[in-house]
Amino acid sequence: MTDIVTPKKRSAMMSGIKGKNTKPELLIRKALYGQGFRYRLHHPKLPGKPDIVMAKYNSIIFIHGCFWHMHGCHLFKWPSTRPDFWHNKIQGNQKKDSENLQKLFKNGWRVLIIWECSLKGKEKLDFDFLLEQIIKWINSNCQFYEITGRK
Repeated sequence: MTDIVTPKKRSAMMSGIKGKNTKPELLIRKALYGQGFRYRLHHPKLPGKPDIVMAKYNSIIFIHGCFWHMHGCHLFKWPSTRPDFWHNKIQGNQKKDSENLQKLFKNGWRVLIIWECSLKGKEKLDFDFLLEQIIKWINSNCQFYEITGRK
C-alpha cells in the first residue's frame, strides 16, 4: 500500500512525534500524583532515562509506545516504506530496551512497563482498573511487571 502523504510530509509528521511528556505519560503521571505518589522524571543517570522514577519504592515506570518498542498488539504495524530502515530502527530499540532492563535489575530497581495499548485503541483498559494495577505493583515486591491492553 502506498503512502497517502508525500515523503516530505511523512518525514515532518514522524519528526514531530515526542519522546517525552507524551499524552499517555501525562495521564499516568497526573493520576499517580493525585494518589499521593511523588517521583522524578526522565532521570538522566539511569539506563533508558525512565519516564517515572520512584526512589522511595525502588521502582521505575516506562510508558512504551507500541510502535516504537514493537509490541505485538493491534497498534503495531511494520511500515511498508523503507523496510530495512524500520527493521533496524525498531529492533535496535528493542535491543536497547533489553540492555537497559538488565542494567536496572542489576542495580536493584523494580520495573513496570505500561504499554500504549492499555491506554488507547480497541484493547484499552478501564483507566481506574489500570491505575489500580499500577498502585498494586508499586506496593508489591514484584521485580518486573507489564500492563498491556486486553487480548
